[in-house]
Amino acid sequence: MVRVVKHKSMNWIERLYIFEAFRGLYTTIKHFLRGFFRYETLPTTGYPEVKPYIPRDYRAKHRMMLRPDGTPRCVACFMCATACPAHCIFIEAAQSEDGRIEKRVARFDIDHSVCIFCGLCVEACPLDALRMDTCETSFVHRKREDFIVSLYDLTNWDPKDYPDDPQSQVAPGGTKNKQALAAWGEVQ
Repeated sequence: MVRVVKHKSMNWIERLYIFEAFRGLYTTIKHFLRGFFRYETLPTTGYPEVKPYIPRDYRAKHRMMLRPDGTPRCVACFMCATACPAHCIFIEAAQSEDGRIEKRVARFDIDHSVCIFCGLCVEACPLDALRMDTCETSFVHRKREDFIVSLYDLTNWDPKDYPDDPQSQVAPGGTKNKQALAAWGEVQ
């Protein structure tokens, strides 16, 4: 169904745009003087010193989930790389030493200079191995090569930063790691 929006026609004074330009200048000068004389009333934060609140479900920098023994949960199924519209995920698979797992990831790189942070890679992962809940939104590097995040960088996170996530606490250093290691050993 097409919706038609009717605009009222402008008179000759409005078509000159002079008064509209002065109204815009008035708004600009009003905000400038407010910031110049009453700076404390501006709705700003001192960014480098005061970090803004970022919720956990915000799509931020990626991280790779770990098994209880510290290996990445990724089984190199290539579903995240297939779902990625920016084609910024590069995976190399290798044979796994563990008999329960067919493949393991040997190389997993994400190019954050190309990534559009859509979250489709996280939704496509069948094992919940890839997440975007780090709340890191600042990407500042001097070289383009530094934007490529390797498997080491993706697995280098601390479970203490995610106290409410039970899956993160299963990783080495987490509160549930010993129980998970015991259950992991019983399955073998």
